[in-house]
Amino acid sequence: MRNGDGMKENKLMEGREYIGISQVTGPLVFVKGIHNVGFNELAEVVDSSGHVRLGMVLEASDGAAVIQIFEGTSGLSIPDTRVRFRGEPLMFGVGSEILGRVFNGIGQPIDGGPPPMIEEMMDVNGLPINPTAREYPRKCIQTGISAIDGMNALVRGQKLPIFSGTGLPHNKIVAQITRQAKIVGEDVQFAIVFAAMGIKHDVSRYFVSNFEASGVLEKVVFILNLADDPSVERMVTPRVALTAAEYLAFHENMHVLVILTDMTNYCESLREISTVREEIPSRKGYPGYLYSDLSSIYERAGMVKGFSGSITQMPILTMPNDDISHPVPDLSGYITEGQIVLERELDQRNIYPPIAGLPSLSRLMKDGIGEGMTRGDHAHIASQLFAAYSHVKDVRALAAVIGEEELTPLDKVYLDFGNRFEREFLSQGEYEDRSIFQTLDIGWKVISYLPKEELHRISEEELNKYYGK
Repeated sequence: MRNGDGMKENKLMEGREYIGISQVTGPLVFVKGIHNVGFNELAEVVDSSGHVRLGMVLEASDGAAVIQIFEGTSGLSIPDTRVRFRGEPLMFGVGSEILGRVFNGIGQPIDGGPPPMIEEMMDVNGLPINPTAREYPRKCIQTGISAIDGMNALVRGQKLPIFSGTGLPHNKIVAQITRQAKIVGEDVQFAIVFAAMGIKHDVSRYFVSNFEASGVLEKVVFILNLADDPSVERMVTPRVALTAAEYLAFHENMHVLVILTDMTNYCESLREISTVREEIPSRKGYPGYLYSDLSSIYERAGMVKGFSGSITQMPILTMPNDDISHPVPDLSGYITEGQIVLERELDQRNIYPPIAGLPSLSRLMKDGIGEGMTRGDHAHIASQLFAAYSHVKDVRALAAVIGEEELTPLDKVYLDFGNRFEREFLSQGEYEDRSIFQTLDIGWKVISYLPKEELHRISEEELNKYYGK
């Protein structure tokens, strides 16, 4: 039969099937004359050859819907395309067997293995965590990287993004974190969910081969969206990853680190879809709801009362033109609890990882370190390294004006400390895994190049125990 809009409507046991669509624009399909369709509902779009493409309802109103197609809209014919709504959102089949597997952006296995055993189907859109049910993040995750563990510690349940730039080695750094991240001193289960969005084929091969060679892939759930995959799929990828993390954390009681790279690619896809929908743009063409959309991803991290597991997030953002005020890093900074900033000047001097000492900050670090968690002197030595390195920056600026030979003897000592700090503390090998205690010992080694009377943030007891040792 035909509905009031002239479109054929077939009633099936599973629901209604609509024959004919009204419009195709980019990755979007417009359907009219529909009944009881909801936002985020999954749809099956069948072309004239019988090929089924999955889509998601992006917008629904009385009698009409806009569907974003994951596989693209090429070849769809307006009169012959059939649409059937499933009456449910996009679901991801989860279970303990998802560990060690590689999935595409909508949660389908692509590693050549058999489908994993599914224990539960979960809505990829998740549910917001009631603020009153949240536990305050405590205790840190050791990454094996001194610049993070020593001065910007990652705390379980935290959201700590990495702000990078084009050409900086953020891929090497996140691969190193994936290989080395662990929880020390506790008999708990730990896993990593790694979501890659809009990356090139050579980068994806680098990640997969790196994880396989190191043997870490067995504790990783890898969600992969390539640069030539539909950009619409990219909008679902982080949500599929967080659904996997929520299952592992709150059903399997594991501590999960979620790495999302690159969130800028995700935001570009969001802007592309917004433009196709002819929405009023905000800053730099991004939609006005960019903040709330990012929040719906970032706020799925945390710890929940009554559950021993946790979800920790490390999103990676590449800043266009190294502009930290760009909408993506700017809005992310309002939602997350700090940032790790990569510095181009350090990278040009072959210091790896090029993590900037001063702009980087972990706001929850104070609650994850100290006696019983790392070491009693951790907070004081980190604060002293920050203060001393800050003075080094001032001395370098002064030397650029008056010349290094005109500096005072103490300023020259600070210059020497700055070089040693960057070469011995910040810099380490790509496959060098340092424990928290090794990091703190290196911190004491470099701070001992300064005279004792310059160390105002360290107690006399700690100086007697560690200074110069």
